[in-house]
Amino acid sequence: MAAPKRGRSASAQSKPGRALALILIAIVALTGGMFLSGHTTPRLGIDLAGGTSITLEAKADQGSAINKANMDTAVEIMNRRVNGLGVSEAEVQTQGDRNIIVNIPKGTNSKEARDQVGTTAKLYFRPVLAQEATGSAAATSPSPSASGSSTASPSPSASKSGSTGEKATSSSSPSASATSQGRAVTDALKADSTPSASASASSSASPSAPASTAPSAAEAKLQAQYTALDCSKKAQRTTAGEGAKPGDTTVGCGEISGVWYKYLLGPAAVDGTEVKKAKAVFDTQTAAGWQVTMEFNGKGAKKFADITGQLAKNTQPQNEFGIVLDGEVVSSPYVSSSITGGSAQISGSFTQSEAQNLANMLSYGALPLSFQEQSVTTVTAALGGDQLHAGLLAGAIGLLLVVIYLVAYYRGLSLVAMASLLVSGILTYVLMALLGPAIGFALNLPAVCGAIVAIGITADSFIVYFERIRDEIREGRSLRPAVERAWPRARRTILVSDFVSFLAAAVLFIVTVGKVQGFAFTLGLTTVLDVVVVFFFTKPLMTLLARRKFFASGSKWSGLDPKSLGAKPPLRRTRRSAPVETKEA
Repeated sequence: MAAPKRGRSASAQSKPGRALALILIAIVALTGGMFLSGHTTPRLGIDLAGGTSITLEAKADQGSAINKANMDTAVEIMNRRVNGLGVSEAEVQTQGDRNIIVNIPKGTNSKEARDQVGTTAKLYFRPVLAQEATGSAAATSPSPSASGSSTASPSPSASKSGSTGEKATSSSSPSASATSQGRAVTDALKADSTPSASASASSSASPSAPASTAPSAAEAKLQAQYTALDCSKKAQRTTAGEGAKPGDTTVGCGEISGVWYKYLLGPAAVDGTEVKKAKAVFDTQTAAGWQVTMEFNGKGAKKFADITGQLAKNTQPQNEFGIVLDGEVVSSPYVSSSITGGSAQISGSFTQSEAQNLANMLSYGALPLSFQEQSVTTVTAALGGDQLHAGLLAGAIGLLLVVIYLVAYYRGLSLVAMASLLVSGILTYVLMALLGPAIGFALNLPAVCGAIVAIGITADSFIVYFERIRDEIREGRSLRPAVERAWPRARRTILVSDFVSFLAAAVLFIVTVGKVQGFAFTLGLTTVLDVVVVFFFTKPLMTLLARRKFFASGSKWSGLDPKSLGAKPPLRRTRRSAPVETKEA
């Protein structure tokens, strides 16, 4: 049998203070970041902090049937929308055959979520046939064809990626009088009815040209609707263009710098479903500010190139296209040239929130059904608060029992276990507080349960290591070599146990939804922290304590008394003598 090698292993026994300093620096840095961010407490879920509950009822008014497939698709899209707003832990689930319940935790922008969660987001690109400011701004507006008054910022522009159009001006626009307004609408409708104007009005048809023939009944009805429309009144703008199909000429309302405008819009030239991707970006090279960039699919790119090529030939405002979202003109950029390549930018006086909201709804698609808001209620946290107190009380009792057991069974070693539990608890709390604003993590009741279960997982790792050390002492070894020899075997056991726990948490997180994910996330997080604490705190601390007389001498209060453990006599190295060969007679 080969004699063991002399000398010490270059393992964690060497420089254990470095590992302790590293984890203490990490704790200080994370804690400092928590206080600097201003988020010193974990973000609470709706069951603990309360929030808003929205009930939406499906309406089959878009040609789609109310069935399980469409309801499930709507739930999935709504989930992506609220998560796109940073509203994690929001619950979106069906109730019955026609209703969807959306629970939004307190502390998030519930109004913004309400505006987006049930929005059908039907987007169309329609050519602008006529345009005029309404309400009190109409008196100061220079013309119905101007896309902004003297006090309003100009219309945004649509351009190719990397280029920006300029505002076109027109000095020959008619006035906004009642007599000229009817002719403008009639001529715009007639221009729209020409074969080349299925996507835009003909450039040769000026709004001020006299009507050649009497308008049809449909044209007269639309003309009267446009003339009477006052978009400064909420009741009128919510019903403007209601029931219009994509192939119909319709009216709509849009706001530019606080001024409401009414629009006469041609048939839809591009459908919003043909937008492949949209995102909000900030232009740092020019003064354009926030923009929305869009990428079209193959079919949409061709349509967009055709419509922008036709619009570029027209005069203002018939060189503009209205981006109509659920009947509202959210933007009316002008076109100076055909936009090819399948991508475009919408620039204008967007704020960051406006650009992100538009890009969010375009990116996450349209709901297969329309929804009507039935009720909005405030959820109190009274019941959840009582359950939280009960859960924390149960956790405190469990932790106390664990401490009592450690002190009674391990005595001095219990100080190492309690210090390790304290470090693990600090790291868990700080990370939960930081993950709230970072990824939207919210602490709910199942997450609290996961943190309580983690106490047992963490304590189990310490017990495995302590028992390995005690086994080595029973073999007759002194404490310092026992600490080092026990570590490799304990390390393998701890890693395998934590890997199984983490794997279970990961599977649970993937296959479940809602609150159960909070339990799985917390369990996985604390399992990873258990490995960090054992490797960078518990093991180096034991290496340092093994050099102290109280533990090294095997005091009966240290929990490592060889006599109490039934240790064998100390191992001695002896030379083996060569066997004596017996001679045969």
